[in-house]
Amino acid sequence: MTISSFVEDLSSLRLENVFNPYSERCEIYDYAESPRNRRNLLKNLLVAASEVDVDSMWIGRDLGYRGGRRTGLALTDDVHLSDHARRWDVDCRKFTKGTAVPERTAAVIWSAVRQISLPIFFWNVFPFHPFESGKPFSNRAHNSYERKIGEEILDEVISIVKPRRLIAIGNDAEKSARRLSDTLTHVKVRHPSYGGQNIFLDQIRSLYGIDEGAGQLYG
Repeated sequence: MTISSFVEDLSSLRLENVFNPYSERCEIYDYAESPRNRRNLLKNLLVAASEVDVDSMWIGRDLGYRGGRRTGLALTDDVHLSDHARRWDVDCRKFTKGTAVPERTAAVIWSAVRQISLPIFFWNVFPFHPFESGKPFSNRAHNSYERKIGEEILDEVISIVKPRRLIAIGNDAEKSARRLSDTLTHVKVRHPSYGGQNIFLDQIRSLYGIDEGAGQLYG
């Protein structure tokens, strides 16, 4: 499968109570061209990642309404969108109207990744935004049916990016990484939410050999 056909297939998926940022337009925050621009950015990132030796793929759970719903990128909010694109030498502009919306998980993730020069690709077990029925600006965990779809997609992304190892952020990501990583090393780290921030940062420092005295990772 080519990268272009992968992005097209990803864009074509429709699921109940799920926002697909690569084909759907938020009537409140998106511009008319936002879905197309998110598709183009994803395609450019995948092309860039496929052309280098990717050290690791960081895997989260699913897109959140303050982060990936708006950017189309795992573990990335409006505030860090340009940072994400710049790491891969790709140009992009914010896809949404108004001021940039921050997401705390993204802030912690990016405080860590800024200390790492190695190529790191971000993805999620479920690469869309699942929400509670009637509440599009809410977050819910993906269900078992959605996880099966997400794992098939994740397997395809791994085949495109070819990371040396998987870094699973949280329990849900670790379960999927374990099922898909027969030929890859996978490491589980604590999710930074719900009091896990310091543990997550300590684990990332250890994994990547970051000197704690080199700079504060967050806050």
